[in-house]
Amino acid sequence: MSTRRVARSGVLESQSLLPPLSRRTLLAGAGAALAAAVTGCGRSSPLSQAASGPTGSLAPLSIGAIPDQDPEVLQRLYGTVADSMAAALGLDVEYRPVTDYGAAVSLFRTGDLDLVWFGGLTGVQARLQTPGAEPIAQRDIDERFTSVFVVNAGTGLAPSDDLTALAPLRFTYGSETSTSGRLMPAYFLREAGVDPQGFPGGPGFSGSHDATLALVASGSYQAGVLNRQVWTSRSEEGAVDPAVVLYTETAPYHDYHWLLGPRSAERLGVDDLGDRLLDHFTGLAADDPADAEVLELFGAGAFVPTEASNYDQIEEIGRDLGLVS
Repeated sequence: MSTRRVARSGVLESQSLLPPLSRRTLLAGAGAALAAAVTGCGRSSPLSQAASGPTGSLAPLSIGAIPDQDPEVLQRLYGTVADSMAAALGLDVEYRPVTDYGAAVSLFRTGDLDLVWFGGLTGVQARLQTPGAEPIAQRDIDERFTSVFVVNAGTGLAPSDDLTALAPLRFTYGSETSTSGRLMPAYFLREAGVDPQGFPGGPGFSGSHDATLALVASGSYQAGVLNRQVWTSRSEEGAVDPAVVLYTETAPYHDYHWLLGPRSAERLGVDDLGDRLLDHFTGLAADDPADAEVLELFGAGAFVPTEASNYDQIEEIGRDLGLVS
């Protein structure tokens, strides 16, 4: 049986309930509407009107991710992931971009996104707001993830472990709910005796790791913080402006992971969906060209199982900083 693999483009607004539709979905939806008219059935939701997939599911598996990088980078990454998952699982899969971190959490809670690549903090927020949500897998690098503090060369600061030197600088985080771009850096700053909100004029929030690099490079902010993976990737690409200097790196912590919605298996008609997703991700092999592409795009050597307890520290710090309630 052939499988249609779906990767969507465009932006999903935080209040939107209408999923992107493929040609097959439109045809099936038209048929469903005709049948409803003939039988006098009540009007159903957009999700329930979606086409049946190759396993008899009601709709495609909708995947999403926090928008922590440039949208073009994310489109390539998750379009490839959607194709890989569709081929491996025998399901239609669609990537649905979101506008911001909060939208990813909100749309996961309402069931409009089935499987989302969250950071540690947004994963905790989404899981607490969505009882029954299941952590599936994380990358090998997420077991010991780090953030890097960067400064503009004009500050004259040389690399150092002394975070107190950043206190008098104009400083920007990434997104307000980013684990690696805000939560853990704020924690480490406070542990070093620096008020994480006390920078001159208050801290900025760039919205993404790439934006943080750009703002520090321009001098709009004298210092900032982003995750090590993005720093390494952009450095290898030659995309880091020479005006940006790596100042120091944090201690490691757990971070990104895939989170599966509690109603997805039933809606898709796949009782063992969580197990199948875990087998797929942990089975990605670097010696398989198709798998290697996915692993390379994620900056990972492999995916490994994960569990909710891995993010207990994130939840504790989030509550302490008022980012988790």
